[in-house]
Formats: sequence, structure tokens, C-alpha cells
Amino acid sequence: MGDWEAVLRSAGCDEGVIRHCRAVTALALALAGDDPLFDRSLLEAGGMLHDIGRSLTHGIGHAQAGAVLCRALGVGEAIARIVERHTGAGLSADECVLLGLEPIDCIPVTPEERLVAYSDKRLRGDRIVSMVREMDRSLALSRRARRRMYRLGLEMDLLTG
Repeated sequence: MGDWEAVLRSAGCDEGVIRHCRAVTALALALAGDDPLFDRSLLEAGGMLHDIGRSLTHGIGHAQAGAVLCRALGVGEAIARIVERHTGAGLSADECVLLGLEPIDCIPVTPEERLVAYSDKRLRGDRIVSMVREMDRSLALSRRARRRMYRLGLEMDLLTG
């Protein structure tokens, strides 16, 4: 596989979602540069497919729904995990339960999972926004989730800065 836009279209994603996925992918690849820490093909696939679940729901469950869809499409577990773990700075299994989601640990672990999650947080549609703005918007989240988002921002700034 490799024509990720065609996969998104066949799943039923609209042009706004596809445009956002292109922007997340471009930002993740730009931030990664030629750093050997990052697998560029995983960044490309994960960035493009991270919101495939929006073809099914625009709610908080779109990441888990997207991961299920990716697994059904056979795109590979590493890509499915990027999709599953991209929401905010990730969700613990306990947080997923509180949100009515499957009790799965959805906290990004690999460099690619973390960079796609970070890139997604830095974009509104296809427009780059500051991480400070995103932190301000996250005041309704738990203290633990805000701290995780803050640490993800610092880590990605250090790695890609």
C-alpha cells in the first residue's frame, strides 16, 4: 500500500479530513528531517491515516475506530498503533474507560507515534497553531493529560528543534 489518499477516500473521509492528514504528514516529515531516529515511511503512513476513523465518527473514539479499520485493511500493526495513539498526547486505558472507549492504553510510545500525535496537535485543519494555544484549549482535560501534552511538546521541540 502507499496511495494513502485513495485509502482515505475509499474509507469515506471528506476532503477536509484528507487535507488535514496531508498537513500532519508534511509537518511530521519536516520535523523529522533526516534524523535516523524516525522511520519516514511509518511517519508518512501514520500521518496520512491518523484520522481515517473520522469516516466513522468525529467523536473522541475516532482514533480507536480508525485503528480497527487499519487492522481490517491490513496496513500493519505499527501504523494501526500510530492511528490508535494520536489523540491529544494519548489516553491511558483508565481515561479511555471514563470516555466510554475500549480500555486500551493509547499513549504514544514510539518516536513515530509521538511525532504524529504532536504534529496533529500543532494543526487546526491545515494551519499550524502554537502548542501554547493547544495547552490553553486543553484546560478541561485532567491534570495528568495536560502534563502529558506539555511533556510531549517539550520532547518534540527538543528532538526536532
